[in-house]
Amino acid sequence: MVLYESNMDPISSYNLFGETAEIPDVVHCETIEARSRLHDWTFRPHRHARLHQFLLIDSGGGTADLDGRHVELTPGTALNVPRGCVHGFSFQKGTQGWVVTVTSDLIDESLRAGEGLWPLLGQPRAVRCSGALRHLVERIFSEYAGHGFARAQVLRSQAGSLMGLMARAIATQTPCAAGRESPLLRRYEALVEDHFRDRWPVAAYAAELAVSPTHLNRVVRQATGRPASALIADRVLREARRMLIYTDLTAAEIAYALGFNDPAHFSRVFARGTGLPPREFRRRVERAG
Repeated sequence: MVLYESNMDPISSYNLFGETAEIPDVVHCETIEARSRLHDWTFRPHRHARLHQFLLIDSGGGTADLDGRHVELTPGTALNVPRGCVHGFSFQKGTQGWVVTVTSDLIDESLRAGEGLWPLLGQPRAVRCSGALRHLVERIFSEYAGHGFARAQVLRSQAGSLMGLMARAIATQTPCAAGRESPLLRRYEALVEDHFRDRWPVAAYAAELAVSPTHLNRVVRQATGRPASALIADRVLREARRMLIYTDLTAAEIAYALGFNDPAHFSRVFARGTGLPPREFRRRVERAG
């Protein structure tokens, strides 16, 4: 299985399995060792456009970079890595553990509005692995390796349980991550993901969703405590931070990539949102590294 890099994104995007649908099976399972040995136990920061990964560290350890946040990996750590999250790893040689990969389509098809799982699983998180979570991953690996009748259905069901147990761990171990849930909010967030570089105003999103801007703002504010425009601004700032951390693009180049016509305007927006102008933000990240 060969990794290849997209040239369309300044942050490396990998398709792990060379398939249009990202993975050729219901899920993909492999040990941490299997791929790490091929890459000297180090993976530079990258992201997957349509893949969601769950990692469990059994022995050994190392460090993870999750959207610029440094995470220590120790035995018993479970990682939730959603689509689009920039992540990189430096494992200790000989680290043992498991990686279960599912498509974002399977995540979306499995989750139900109102249950609160989707916003939790949309966040990169490191949690302590429960016995139930470890046992489930072992069962998934066993089923994946076999050829039993109804294998695909069993794997889909087990993947759904994995989503539930990971969301439960995130909710109980990081209470501030309490989920927000609304079908309209989910559709709005998906549109923002697709169009935040296009600099759409809230009215354009509302028109696409066939609701009024007032209604969209009301729903978003009820779920998040903030106006709809804040979600757009958050997504732009998150991408700007990623590009400042993980690429060598200048602030002006990043501004144009994010749909700004004026780099000075981008710098003011970034400074207002983060407290630092882009160049100072990058300098501090480099000094911290």
